[in-house]
Amino acid sequence: MLSKTVTFGLLLALVLGGVIYYQSEAEAVAAVKSSVSDKEFSGFWYQGQAELTRYELKQERYGEVHQGDAVLIFVTEDFLDDKQVKYEFGPRGENVKSILKLNATRKFFTGVYPYSIMTSVFTPVEAGKGTYKVATSSQEWCGHTFMQLNQRQDGIDGRFYSYFQAEGDQQFKLPNALMEDEIWTKLRLDPAALPTGSIELVPALHYLRLRHKDAGVLKANAELRTLRDAAISSKELIEYSVRYKDISRSLKIVAENEFPFTILGWEEVSSNSGLITRAAKTNSLMLDYWSRHSVSDSTYRTQLGL
Repeated sequence: MLSKTVTFGLLLALVLGGVIYYQSEAEAVAAVKSSVSDKEFSGFWYQGQAELTRYELKQERYGEVHQGDAVLIFVTEDFLDDKQVKYEFGPRGENVKSILKLNATRKFFTGVYPYSIMTSVFTPVEAGKGTYKVATSSQEWCGHTFMQLNQRQDGIDGRFYSYFQAEGDQQFKLPNALMEDEIWTKLRLDPAALPTGSIELVPALHYLRLRHKDAGVLKANAELRTLRDAAISSKELIEYSVRYKDISRSLKIVAENEFPFTILGWEEVSSNSGLITRAAKTNSLMLDYWSRHSVSDSTYRTQLGL
């Protein structure tokens, strides 16, 4: 059985090769599991709790690798698809959709000052539907930035606010395309449906902000594989990877090849420096965290390894 904690060294062996057995890509895609009963899906995602998972983070920044924490918070919510906000009140019409929301946080220090980055992803549970919205905010002691992409019928509406003079406040339009940030939610819903081969992709918003790049739709190559490593788990695993063709960026995510497709870790290359950002799962909880705000509830942070 897969242990609750995957050590960082073992995950690196998993990601980088070692004794792993890879199938051919065609066999791997066919072997990735996606079928799950409504009862099983509802029993996990509609139990009134969120999945909270902490990862040991080693974040590349300023030509060095910095220690930190990453937390992925997955939860289902009702969502207004026209206003693209959480449904909280009013008539419950056809515009109310069930979504899988991801809040992905990263916190690390560069020298004396901290970075705090959060990306929110809002993806319909309904199969075959694109993500409604992605937003990222980044805070550090020099200032903060915020970017949001809303996917509409006629394309992606983008807004960006920054304290940098060269960036300022912007509004822009992009053609509809898969967003790198929605890979994480789509993997949890149905990894077999992730695209492979030559694809077009909007890079992760946190990458765009850390590298001060404009948002755009770029060409990339994607692969989906199944793999095994007895040192980590007796279970079969999946690996989804993306490599961009015109920028120095790649992403690799490793998850269990069975529902609910738990993410064990990932690695990113975001520059030509040779340095790699890596994250490895350490702790996980199912919790209604929004109602756990008393001083006594701080014990849950200890359980998460924070």
